Formats: sequence, structure tokens, C-alpha cells
Amino acid sequence: MTSTPLTRLLSSLQMLVLGSMIWLVGCPHAHAVTDEEKAQTAVHMLDYVSVDYPEFVQDGKILNPEEYEEQLEFATQSANLISELPAVAQQAELLEQAATLREQILAKAEGDAVSATANRLRLAVIQAYKVTVAPKDIPDLNRGAQLFGETCAACHGANGHGDGPLAKGLEPEPSNFHDQDRMRMRSIYGLYNTITLGVNGTPMQSYAQLPEADRWSLAFYVSSLRATDAQKAAGKAAWQQGRGKAELGNLKQLVMQAPAELEQAGLSDVQAYLTAQPSALQAVAVNPLNISRDKLEATLSAYRKGDESSARQHAISAYLEGFELVENSLDNIDKPLRLDIERHMMDLRSAIAGKASAEDVETLINQINDLLDEADERLASGSLIGATAFVSSLLILLREGLEAILILAALSAFISKTGRRDALPYFHLGWILAIVLGGITWFVASYLLTISGAGREMTEGITALVAAAMLLYVGYWLHSKSHAHAWQQFISDHVNAALNKRTWWAIAGVSFLAVYRELFEVILFYQALWTQAGTEGQGAVVAGIVAAAVLLALLSWAILKFSVRLPLGKFFAATAGLLALMAVVFAGNGFAALQEAGIVAADRLHFISLPLLGIHPTIQTLAAQGIVLALIVAGMLISRKQEKH
Repeated sequence: MTSTPLTRLLSSLQMLVLGSMIWLVGCPHAHAVTDEEKAQTAVHMLDYVSVDYPEFVQDGKILNPEEYEEQLEFATQSANLISELPAVAQQAELLEQAATLREQILAKAEGDAVSATANRLRLAVIQAYKVTVAPKDIPDLNRGAQLFGETCAACHGANGHGDGPLAKGLEPEPSNFHDQDRMRMRSIYGLYNTITLGVNGTPMQSYAQLPEADRWSLAFYVSSLRATDAQKAAGKAAWQQGRGKAELGNLKQLVMQAPAELEQAGLSDVQAYLTAQPSALQAVAVNPLNISRDKLEATLSAYRKGDESSARQHAISAYLEGFELVENSLDNIDKPLRLDIERHMMDLRSAIAGKASAEDVETLINQINDLLDEADERLASGSLIGATAFVSSLLILLREGLEAILILAALSAFISKTGRRDALPYFHLGWILAIVLGGITWFVASYLLTISGAGREMTEGITALVAAAMLLYVGYWLHSKSHAHAWQQFISDHVNAALNKRTWWAIAGVSFLAVYRELFEVILFYQALWTQAGTEGQGAVVAGIVAAAVLLALLSWAILKFSVRLPLGKFFAATAGLLALMAVVFAGNGFAALQEAGIVAADRLHFISLPLLGIHPTIQTLAAQGIVLALIVAGMLISRKQEKH
């Protein structure tokens, strides 16, 4: 795209130098070429075959022998490069596809068939060798326009029509980026590759020296030139109506598809709009899965340097600050995938703790990245609008609020049943203070300080364990009053004197902890869901919150109504049993939270996972629940022994 001398001699010399790029890739003695560069070059060649072949071979006839030979050479070179790449499970299939492509070109097959084969092979190489295919951040088209003027306009013209002052005499002529027939076949990724690698045998040189972000910005700008204002306006209207969210919902989907691939779905205008205004995909910039990917990259980098502590911390953050925030949404679309990602992330932390080889850690991280890519696709295909956003919102509050509402309803029923209205201020003080403090915690974490995912989980884990201890205390106290003799003594105390204030403060503490331990995390989950849902799905998120609140209120009402019909002794026993169950749940979930924060080791077992009951398949969580169960049984035995005496 830069200026070249107008003299034929210097132009030829430049093409000779640029033509050596592919030879350098194929020659191991020329320079140390990485596997990433080889894969990128193969992908680049295949992209050119898919675009150029239909133009130069039609109805079995070669229209331009030189271009035809170049297509055949690109197909051959791409096959050679694939054979030189590291062995992977898909390599044999890739080589078969490469051979098929070459045979089609030799047979002068129809352009559509050759393009389809080249595109399939291109995508398969990208997937097999994890070739970088999307920008890390939203591209800046203003920067792209600036770079175009500095490096491209001399040949391609100020407006990209291929009519720059240095275009005359160049062979081939500089591309006209307004040529609809040609540009409809070019993906943004294809343009990015051209900018990065250059084009063999032409004055188009490599701009690999530019920062990656600049190359993406330039590719987006060049791709945007093809579209008219009317096309972009139509695309904007369609996007705002919710069209294209599944097909073009993230940067990877946007850059990988050529306009021609989207024409049948009627989305080429949407792509034109998003190419010119990629900020419309702003949710991608805060995509929690991108945070996970960045943390995993940092994990591998630190581990290779021997910094196991930092690697471990980054691995923890990859889960807590990224993936955990989309768990609820993914759970509603593909629960097995969510569980698979969780298991792999736990395996990664265990591998680091066990001082596994860097190669093993890299393999695990690659597997996790593959799963994250799959999760991205599933979330995009699920389009968090409508029913999906509603169900996700409903289940967040139901799942996280169920434990709290069961405890609050049981305590409220106890106070109502005994007529001890002097306990109400303690009870209400607990949950109201929890809501206030939870809101303050969220505000501080969002606007004043940074509270890491590990800090959040540590807070949840500690409050859960403290709550479990207090539930054991209150539950034991209630159970001790459920027997006839103890109950008569309780009535006497109730009539003649106020109960021990320590019991009321314990109830206040349980009321506080039951609400506070989940409130901060619930807010974070809803923040992530709100962003993922976008403007089209945010109404459904609100509806889900309202529906969940109504269901929880109905559950509370049912508990209160049912408790009125129970004899007081049986009510005390039932309430004590419920609180004991919640203590077991809190113990399991508390230890699981500390494991996620990296404070407690996690030795995995082949066992069921049922977070609703605090059951997690690790030795530590199950042992904690076993200890709490043992304490409950011991308390029951002590209570019965005291009753007999």
C-alpha cells in the first residue's frame, strides 16, 4: 500500500524482494519462522484462492494463465506448510482437504466449489492451530483512516478507488476497495492477513512492523469503504431490531465472514454497519470470557518463567473474574459445557500446584481456550434476549436467594409462633443491615476500590462458614426446646422473663449473614447479565428478577402459613432440622468458595455436584459437611440425653 518507484526496474526489484517472503517461510535455513507464522501464511494463501480463483477460471476455461498458475502454487504451498506444522489430531484431515483443493484447481473446477473448499480448509487450519483471528479490543477506525492516508493512499487513492498518484505502471493494479464484486468476497480477517503478510509477486508489501491493533484498525477501515451510507443505515436499523446477534455477536464472528457468506441470511448490511461502527459490539470489550483468556495467557507466561505463585493467581482469576460471571447464562444453554470448563480450570490449578511441566500446563490452557470458544459460540447462538435472558435472570435470584429466604422465613415463623415481638428488631436489623452493607460493598468495589474475584470468594466463604456455625447454635437451641419437658420450661421462661438476649443477637447475626454472603455476588452476576443481554434483553432481565422475587415471597408465605398449623414442639423440631440442613449447605459452599479463591486445596473426586445442597466433588468440601453432620448428630444425642434426665 505504500508508495513504490515508478520505474519498472525498481518496481520489479521490489516485487522480487516481496516474493521471497513465502520462500523464507518454506526454507528452514533462511530465518527462524514460527509455527504461528506458517499457519498464518497458509491461511492467507487459502483466503486468496477463495477470492481470486472464481475470477480467473470460469466454465472450465482459464481466463488468465499467470493467475491460474499462482492459484495452483498457493494451493501447493499451503499444503506444504500444513505438513510442516506440529502434529495435531486434525492434521491428516487437513492434508486431505489440501489435496482435494489442488485436484479441483487442476481439474479447473467451478469457482464456487473451489472457494468453498478453500474456505473450509482455511477455517479448519485456524481452529486446529489456534491462529489469531480477532482483535483484542474494539478497532479504532479513525486511526485506520489516518494509517490509510499515510501508507496506502499513494497507491490506492485517497478514497480507496485504486487511483493513487503512484498507481500508474504497477502490476497488478492496486485494488479498488469499492469494487463490490471483489470486496464481497473479502473478510476483514483476510484484509488483516494481507496487511500483515503482504502479497507475493506484487508491490503490496508486509506491514507486520505495525502494532497488531493498528493493523486491525486499518483492516476495518479498508473493509468499511465498500459500503454505502444507505447500506450502513439499513444495517443499523436491522441490528437495533435484534437481527444478526447470533451470527455477528462478537468480533471473531464479524471478522471471519465475508459479506458474500452473509447475503443469504440477509445480514450483509448489518455487517457493513458493524464494520464501520464496531463500538456497537461494545459488550465484547467487557466479555468475561475475554478476561478469562487474558488471565490464562498470563498464567502460561508466568509459569514458563518459573513464577508458580503468579501463575496460580492468574489461573484463579481466570475463573473468578471471567468465567464465573457467565456461568448462570451458560448453565441455561449448555450445562455439561459449563461443568466441563469448571473441571478443566480446577485441573489447571491442580497442575500448577503439582509442578506439572510447562507443556502439560499449555495443553490444559489450550483445552480451556477451546472450551471458552465453544462457550462463546453457545452464548452467541443463545442470544441473551427474550426467554434466555428471562430464565437466566430468574435462576440467578432463585438459586442465590433460596438459602437466604428459607432461613429468614424460618426465623420469622419462629418469632411469630412464639409471640416474641421483642425479637423482631433484632431480626429486621440483620437483613436490613446486610442489604445496606451489600450495596455499599458493591459501590466501593465498582467505583472506589478493586475487589478481586478471590477477595469476593474469600468473603463469601468466610461468611458462609460463620453462618454455618451460628445456624448450628440456633438450630441446637431450637432442637433442645422441641421436647415436652424443655418446652414447658421454655413457656415458663417466656411468660415470666425475657429470653436470653444472646439468642436474639444470634438470630440477628444469622439474618445478616444469610443475606450478605450472597448479595454482593448476586449484584455482580446481574451486572454481567445486563451487559450480555443488551438493550433488547434488559426488559427480560427485569422481568426475571420480578418473577423470582414473587416466587421467593410465595415460598416465605407458604412456610409461615404451614408453621401456624404445626404444634409448637414439632415446629421447633422442623425449624431446627431446616437450619441444620442449611448449616450443612453453608459448610459445603463455604469451603467451595475458599477453594475457588485458592485458599483451600481442592482434591477432586468422582462424585455428584449439587451446589444447591452444598455438595461439591472434592475431598475438602465433603469432609467439612461430614464434620457438620457429625456435630448435628452429637447435638441431637446430647439433647436426648438431657431430656431423659
